[in-house]
Amino acid sequence: MFRKILVTGSSAVTGTAVKAVQGDHPDSEFVFVTSRDCDLTDSAATLRLVREVGADAILHLAAVSGGIGLSLHHQASMLRDNALMTFSVLEAARLAGVSKVLMTLTTGMYPPDAPLPLREESIHDGAPHGSNYGSSFAKRLIEPAVRAYREEYGLKVVGVIPNGIFGENDNFNFDDAPMLPALIRRFYENRHSDQPIVIWGDGSPLREYTYSKDVARAFLWVLHNYDDSQVLNTGTTEEHSIRDIAFMIADIMGVDRGRIAFDTSKPNGVFRKNCDNSRFVGLSGFRYTPFRDALENTIRWFADAYENDRSRIRLYGKSKG
Repeated sequence: MFRKILVTGSSAVTGTAVKAVQGDHPDSEFVFVTSRDCDLTDSAATLRLVREVGADAILHLAAVSGGIGLSLHHQASMLRDNALMTFSVLEAARLAGVSKVLMTLTTGMYPPDAPLPLREESIHDGAPHGSNYGSSFAKRLIEPAVRAYREEYGLKVVGVIPNGIFGENDNFNFDDAPMLPALIRRFYENRHSDQPIVIWGDGSPLREYTYSKDVARAFLWVLHNYDDSQVLNTGTTEEHSIRDIAFMIADIMGVDRGRIAFDTSKPNGVFRKNCDNSRFVGLSGFRYTPFRDALENTIRWFADAYENDRSRIRLYGKSKG
């Protein structure tokens, strides 16, 4: 049990999910910070923050991330800022005597030709996809950083690898939103029209999406129960095609499936990138929320916010924290 847990990146989808499930840990005080509270690329400012908070554990969730539109045009800044944040947080934890740190990687960093299902040993077996190599290399760097800080400094730091994350308070901005929240917004805003809703590709690629509250609970389990240099895939292995996801969204919103048009002149993207979470599930016995239930929760939240308080929805460009 940790007396005080500092959570970075707390305004984004996973950070707000940690807020939602913090009641599962009544003996811990959670301190949530965003980029408005501290620029985590500034090592001196990060050390001041960690010392002022006096936390004995850190959940480092802050990152510069988003859809392919963001990655393609900001490779250098995403590499730089994510790497700077990693080492600012690790150095601050080391110098301030923090007991435990959890760092987050991403399945997007795996080589596109790695054997499936993706296992943790494959992280460095080839270059990441060219569309997001900046952020991918920054995230890959966390794996040797975990090992190095444990070996040289004795810092209890662990690494987790979530797959696609979605849920309440997701990023719904069309410029850099991931595929799933972008689809939810497009379907909702066009639900009363009779125009086609066009989706790139033929809809056949398969995707794994984990509900943000499950991600939060998994991360907290690792923080409290796991202490090893081996990073862990922590996402669900429930898989659905883009076509089936689009049909589910349509059905939940009452949109005629016949309005969905798949533009086969556009690229499909990677067909499949499923992960092996057997290490994590074998240790934790973790059970995930079924995708359909999580999707209904997310759409219900989006509809309520869109109709009653649109300021709750992230419809703007994504940034740190």
